Amino acid sequence: MIFRKIRDIIAERTDIDPANITPDTNMKEDLQADSLDLFQIISDIEDEFGIDIDSPSDIVYVSDAVEMVKRLLEDEA
Repeated sequence: MIFRKIRDIIAERTDIDPANITPDTNMKEDLQADSLDLFQIISDIEDEFGIDIDSPSDIVYVSDAVEMVKRLLEDEA
């Protein structure tokens, strides 16, 4: 569920077909996202899940974003 929401956020921001976004997708290289794109994606993820990502630079792959969201949601529980 978390992966699908993040995938949909990325697809909406980058106009990439969600079917082409996997956990192994590199946020910069595969998505060809610049710093502003990445900032907007991270901001959208934070808004979607009601979290605050302190270290967005740790997110290299989509799977990194998924794991970070899972961890932050567990910390809040």
